[in-house]
Amino acid sequence: STAVHFFSINYMSNDSNLIRFFSLLSLFTFFMFILVSSDNFLVLFLGWEGIGICSFLLISFWHTRISATKSAIKAIVLNRIGDSAFLAGCAFVFFVFKSLNFSVVFDLIPFICQINFNFLHYSVSYIEIISILFVIGAIGKSAQLSLHGWLPEALEGPTPVSALIHAATLVTAGIFLIIRCSPLIEYAPLTLNFILILGGLTCLFGSTVACAQNDIKRIIAFSTTSQLGYMFFSCGLSNYNVALFHLFNHGFFKALLFLCAGAIIFSLSHEQDLRKLGNLIVMLPFIYSAFFVSILALIGFPFLSGFYSKELIIELAFSSYSIDGLFIYWVSSICACLTSFYSVRCLYLTFLIYNNSLKYYIQNVLKIGQSIIFALSILILGSLFSGMWFKDILVGLGSSFFGSSIFIKSNYFFSDFEYISWWIKSLPLIGT
Repeated sequence: STAVHFFSINYMSNDSNLIRFFSLLSLFTFFMFILVSSDNFLVLFLGWEGIGICSFLLISFWHTRISATKSAIKAIVLNRIGDSAFLAGCAFVFFVFKSLNFSVVFDLIPFICQINFNFLHYSVSYIEIISILFVIGAIGKSAQLSLHGWLPEALEGPTPVSALIHAATLVTAGIFLIIRCSPLIEYAPLTLNFILILGGLTCLFGSTVACAQNDIKRIIAFSTTSQLGYMFFSCGLSNYNVALFHLFNHGFFKALLFLCAGAIIFSLSHEQDLRKLGNLIVMLPFIYSAFFVSILALIGFPFLSGFYSKELIIELAFSSYSIDGLFIYWVSSICACLTSFYSVRCLYLTFLIYNNSLKYYIQNVLKIGQSIIFALSILILGSLFSGMWFKDILVGLGSSFFGSSIFIKSNYFFSDFEYISWWIKSLPLIGT
């Protein structure tokens, strides 16, 4: 968020509504702090709704454009579906537990999990009902398959808004909710299987659609959908800490990708069609370097941030001893190959191929400001070293970083991924 604020100083400097933009951007960040620091479902819901309202106002920031207004309405309507399910889940929690406090609810779950709700001769556990409602809320906010349509439309807002929404705030709020409610979801096996399958299908969907896009921002947006699928099915495998580790790493390199795209669009008079770019390595060498680092982190190049979390998720899927886990392993391996394809295609068409831009754009390339360079430099460091620095802290059998905040009912296969065949471990990397 800090990097996006610095980036916006130059990017939005000529906009007549600069004060309104920074006010909304700061308010968005404020509601994110409320969301992640809440200790009960009511305050979490306040932050949840706050970021939804701010995203609507930021997507429709240029409200004189019909497309921006339509996209904002589509985003808020699709999010309302998930928000309604989340609100219903909070109501069920209060009905069953007589409290909305996390510590009270999570402590009572082992005693409530055997109590069923009877409806039309069907008997379903209260825990399953609450879990599936929360998951539907996460599907809407994290743009999983079926409620994903708003995410590409959110690109109508300014590029710093896209970076903030798509990188590590709004779209990852759903993943955060699932991780925060891990003591609840662990007692709902049907919900876990649903999360697993849906995450795998979303990952495949996002990767395949990104291969056919020509808009540089839409490619990165569908890449976000694919990476959220990785986090989603990691939660379905009960690896919540690994999902959070990938969320952490993903925030750095995806924000870097979006801000690099924004710098390109800013320099070339708001041109973002790949077919009208090319040979920008000569005109924007620093942006090329930053974009190249973010692409390598995204595809999971060894020893960069994405490598430590994405490869770990794929290996854990194979070592889960289930048909679903094996299916997800092969799906995620295919997605890793597709990620490499569309990422390198985007890099090649933007920076390396002969130039297809108009002569006027080339002659009037805008200089990159110091605040943009500073913001990108922060994110480059994160994309290069975050996985290496934090892997032993956040994941692994010896890590006690999360303490009791993340609950895993059975952790029997976490260490087995180290002993699977070398070719299984290397297959996604070889494909890449």
